[in-house]
Amino acid sequence: QVQLVESGGGLVQPGGSLRLSCAAPRTIPGIKVMAWHRQLPGKEREFVAAMAGGGDTRYADSVRGRFTISRDKAIKTAFLQMNSLSTAETAVYYCRFGGAWGDYWGQGTQVTVSS
Repeated sequence: QVQLVESGGGLVQPGGSLRLSCAAPRTIPGIKVMAWHRQLPGKEREFVAAMAGGGDTRYADSVRGRFTISRDKAIKTAFLQMNSLSTAETAVYYCRFGGAWGDYWGQGTQVTVSS
């Protein structure tokens, strides 16, 4: 089992930006997707963004144009640049690396948007 490690969460004012990182402890062969999800208070976990192995990206409608998913060349770390954050996006953000072997998840990082 691989535990992904997220970082970059914290407190930000409405309209502000944060950049989340998700690192694997080692290179994982066969990654087919790197993705971000979030869980708002009292809600189910929801999809935010994903990048396929070939580099294609997909976003939830609510974040398209404001969030950008990327990765490093080693395909070991994923990033989520979040701009124009709103208070409604206060949540725990999780990263996921998926492959034929299943999914690895991070422990989650808290993002709080508040003035």
